[in-house]
Amino acid sequence: MLFNSYAFIFGFLPITLVVFFGLSRFRVVKATWVWMTLASLFFYGYWKIAYLPLLIISISGNYVIGKQIEKLVILLDEGSGEDNAAPDKPDKISSLVSTVISYKQQTKLLLWIGICFNLAILGYFKYANFFVDSLNYILGTSITIPPILLPLAISFYSFTQIAYIVDAYRGETKKCRYNFMTYSLFVSFFPQLIAGPILRYDELLPQFEKLRNSLFSWKNMGMGLSLFILGLGKKVAIADNLSPWVATIFNNTDQLSFVEAWVGALSYTFQLYFDFSGYSDMAIGLGLITNIRLPINFNSPYKARSISDFWRRWHITLSNFLRDYLYIPLGGNRRGRLRQYGNLLATMLLGGLWHGAGWTFVIWGGLHGLFLVINHSWRQMKLSMPKIIAWILTFLAVVSTWVLFRATSISDGLGILQAMVGLKGVILPTTYQNTLGWLTPLGIQFQEWQEMNVLLPPIGLEKTFMVLFGLILGVTFLPNTQQIMEHFKPSWYWATGIGLIATFCLLSLNRVSEFLYFQF
Repeated sequence: MLFNSYAFIFGFLPITLVVFFGLSRFRVVKATWVWMTLASLFFYGYWKIAYLPLLIISISGNYVIGKQIEKLVILLDEGSGEDNAAPDKPDKISSLVSTVISYKQQTKLLLWIGICFNLAILGYFKYANFFVDSLNYILGTSITIPPILLPLAISFYSFTQIAYIVDAYRGETKKCRYNFMTYSLFVSFFPQLIAGPILRYDELLPQFEKLRNSLFSWKNMGMGLSLFILGLGKKVAIADNLSPWVATIFNNTDQLSFVEAWVGALSYTFQLYFDFSGYSDMAIGLGLITNIRLPINFNSPYKARSISDFWRRWHITLSNFLRDYLYIPLGGNRRGRLRQYGNLLATMLLGGLWHGAGWTFVIWGGLHGLFLVINHSWRQMKLSMPKIIAWILTFLAVVSTWVLFRATSISDGLGILQAMVGLKGVILPTTYQNTLGWLTPLGIQFQEWQEMNVLLPPIGLEKTFMVLFGLILGVTFLPNTQQIMEHFKPSWYWATGIGLIATFCLLSLNRVSEFLYFQF
């Protein structure tokens, strides 16, 4: 079920909220969260009910493993405490030492079982076809496996539960009270289930224990609906309108020249921006409607002046996951500069593979890893550059790698990049020949607009670049949604503005499209 659909807005959401807050009036806290859990599972199963059992199996397996790790960690702590008491009998000491060692071994074994359990599910459903196809290409074989349909949100709920297992091993989850029902809701909570944010246990589970979080709040309802509508506006008004521009150019990579390639690259850069930031706003807004505060996952990434800054702003919870559960365990920056650079590359390569089962994603991740290595080297040498130059270089690096991220094959991606640097010719409309004709000796060609109009948007070249330039200015200088919401006031002006956006969006939902991150 899509957030930007009539079924969700006029069916699922109002029914879910009416029952949820209806039960809360009777102070039946457990019943309210049981209802929310069932509603979230229905929300997931609405897409394809055949994969609902897989989600339930994943939740159940991780809960059992996590709880068992918790018990062993508690026993290990108690054992350490007894050891500090210095028992009198030597045989008691040796028995205690062997027990502690046994607990450590069992805990570590369960940790790896839990991680492998999640990676096995993720690996089969998301990467089996990719690995078989790659193997066939390398070895020249023709191994075949039955087609596998990628389950919705499998990347997100797998990473969420890997984080939970690791936190249990670190002894952190024992601080929180939860049972199977609240854990199930933690994983399947519908605002964040499909495309994040990727949550840690302490960001959500404790909120289910608070009575006030099940009570109706006019303030949270107003702020939540405003966030949801602002996010919906980004998706419907901007991202969906850029989608045809992107599809036309990326589906015709063999016909591109300089101008078309840049229109396609910039259009996708902004389509992905407004699609993902729109979803993130809608997720946080839906959480707030039910009095649950989800972490910010998107913070004006195109304002970044370095790749490090970009990853602190783009998909923030994924960046935090890769840092805390991959980069730091690999050694981070604690084992010398070369090891740090290797850890950065490995982390981003795996981060790229997480986004999709294809070599284009791996190369995208590897390039960002390389950019991060360059970024860290620059900082360690204590070099600097003008802010505007830093922003331009960062933005161009991000745009060029988005091309590979979107391309259906490496050859298509390289073809677009070649066109972007002018290797496939620079063709401009003949209307510019009088003013730019002096560039002809440099290889610039001029062509009638009707001949160029096959791939470029029908609104014309000048209007296309005005739209793209306006979007660049918007994402660079205008406040983001979080900054706008800091000025939220329940007034007629605010209600009128939000109401107009909502009306436009609802009238446009006849052309519903999936969010781009659904496929990851």
